[in-house]
Amino acid sequence: MSNPKLQSVLDRIDADFDNSLERLFSLLRIKSISADPAFAADCKAAAEHLAKDIATLGFSAEVRPTAGHPAIVAKANGSADGRPHVLFYGHYDVQPVDPLDLWHRPPFEPVVTDHADGRKIIVARGAEDDKGQLMTFIEACRAWKQVAGSLPVDITILIEGEEEVGSKNFVPFLEANKAELKADFALVCDTGMWDPNTPAITTSLRGLVYDEVKIKAANRDLHSGVFGGGAQNPIRVLTRILGGLFDDNGRITIPGFYDGVKDLPADVLEQWKKLNLTADSFLKPIGLSVPAGEKDRLLIEQISSRPTCDINGIVGGYIGEGSKTVIPSLASAKISFRLVEGQDPAKIRKAFRDYVTARIPADCSVEFGDHSSAPAIALDWNMKPLAAARRALTEEWGKEAVLMGSGASIPIVADFKRTLGLDSLLVGFGLDDDNIHSPNEKYDLKSFHKGIRSWARILAALAEAPK
Repeated sequence: MSNPKLQSVLDRIDADFDNSLERLFSLLRIKSISADPAFAADCKAAAEHLAKDIATLGFSAEVRPTAGHPAIVAKANGSADGRPHVLFYGHYDVQPVDPLDLWHRPPFEPVVTDHADGRKIIVARGAEDDKGQLMTFIEACRAWKQVAGSLPVDITILIEGEEEVGSKNFVPFLEANKAELKADFALVCDTGMWDPNTPAITTSLRGLVYDEVKIKAANRDLHSGVFGGGAQNPIRVLTRILGGLFDDNGRITIPGFYDGVKDLPADVLEQWKKLNLTADSFLKPIGLSVPAGEKDRLLIEQISSRPTCDINGIVGGYIGEGSKTVIPSLASAKISFRLVEGQDPAKIRKAFRDYVTARIPADCSVEFGDHSSAPAIALDWNMKPLAAARRALTEEWGKEAVLMGSGASIPIVADFKRTLGLDSLLVGFGLDDDNIHSPNEKYDLKSFHKGIRSWARILAALAEAPK
């Protein structure tokens, strides 16, 4: 703790924590659901609320229009002493709350309550993803300004309102404003910890290809008693194709799928082995017991560093109450691929479509629906900001911060690299049981409190790290 003001900043965070929590609650009460046009005014309200709050910290904060929901750009920089300049990213939009009847309380009425194991938790939609996370950073900046009168580094805060719907209007916004958004590197708080007491920095993110398949046969639904056995059934065709995507060892059978995929470096694999992730600890809480990926890979590899294919939904035929004996004319499925470094999303999409098309029988046709894609990201384990942040996290939590891969995708990280030329330092305080995108989303009170303290330490450490 070489910065002489850091301890006072940490003390200020502790003393002001109740107010920090109420400021988070004020944001959580805003129904900023980006997927539903009915909540467009709420999304604008969330942006205006955040911009007003950030402006009280001495930032020049503006709500900027995009082709969709607005973004926030806030700046506290312009120093002439060669300090690092960081771009902090978060998002204020949240997922829909459906199914509402599974929530234990109204999703936009935040509350601190007890978890089954005794932990104190914040429950609300957006508590973790991403309002609670982004507020850890803002509250750390608030403490630095209150104690020191200034921030340790130059900061641009960039908050969007469409992350949960693919950021399709945010990328053009980056392109249009890239000169203004120049920085040394980006900070992203939309990731998690290794466990409730072990901090982590995410050093790799899997990429994503999301595709949709529609198989058509007859020109109308058919009576199975009249046409059964003679007419082609698109559900049978679709399920046969999807079932063939995997072999008995859990490998994906699409030709060329593993081209460019590399094994983990030996030293990284050894570190991951020491984390001792087991099926009992990872799968048992969700009612499962046997890893379903490649049989010759560790569970931690299956979920973090190996490419995957998942069938996310199937529709076809009659799915209402009772029975209706039809042969449907149409069947469709949505499929997602999580990719790793070395895989090209465009090539994977083409390979999948070629695989499907080659298996379409006579009397059937196939259509594909374009959805999102993003390349995988792998960061340099030796980048100096990463080392500084790791030391700061270790000091705050009293346990060495884990460098881990994430099986999820955060497309904006690739967009920062491609559009702004920035590497991203991914630090977050979410947990696997936070129920993000699900009913009863929560954020550990400890994650929120120590997340603020962690960012305060990281800002001090980044100020001292070599550029």
